[in-house]
Amino acid sequence: MPARPLRIAPSILSADFARLGNEIEAIVDAGADYIHVDVMDGHFVPNISFGAPVMKSVRGLTDAVFDVHLMIAPADPYLADFAAGGADIITVHAEAGPHLHRSLQAIRALGSKAGVALNPATPVAAIEHVIDLCDLVLVMSVNPGFGGQSFIPQSLDKIRQARALIGGRDIDLEVDGGISAENAGAIVAAGANVLVAGSAIYGGNDPATYAGRIKAIRDAAETRVV
Repeated sequence: MPARPLRIAPSILSADFARLGNEIEAIVDAGADYIHVDVMDGHFVPNISFGAPVMKSVRGLTDAVFDVHLMIAPADPYLADFAAGGADIITVHAEAGPHLHRSLQAIRALGSKAGVALNPATPVAAIEHVIDLCDLVLVMSVNPGFGGQSFIPQSLDKIRQARALIGGRDIDLEVDGGISAENAGAIVAAGANVLVAGSAIYGGNDPATYAGRIKAIRDAAETRVV
């Protein structure tokens, strides 16, 4: 199976929200492939971030892919707002509602690519019966809700399992949580091709450092050290 393109997706959850537009432009200029948009509701996860209006307010600043990760329950009532606001990819959690088929179908019907996310305790088998409705599978390598957490080592086995389930399908495998230049090689070697990084890129919120940090993660990922 040909290797899928490597994508680096900085999470704006770690950006300086007082200058969010500038922060997005800065990471795009620094070499980011995707803009990862973490949406939290204080219910499904123990934190609150922002909603579709904030995302829409910065959508026009770049043509980069907006990769929206909905850590909310229920998610279905908000899918149309995020699609209309410019989300290229909308990912919902397998744990967030009882009708995962319906959610993924709805996302595609709205014109966005459909993703499904798995919390660390959720087995890959939970998405076996919806895999053909997915454009992206997201393996959480920390428990969602906060930035700056450490990568859970057992996630590497789960990434391998997700890659095996995907097989030759046209589906990206994304990993989110604790990713840095130190572990990016092992994560890609396990099968991932989209790497989400928040504090590893945005830490300190100094735009002068972003290009070097993105390059370090990309270089480590391309080395594919096991």
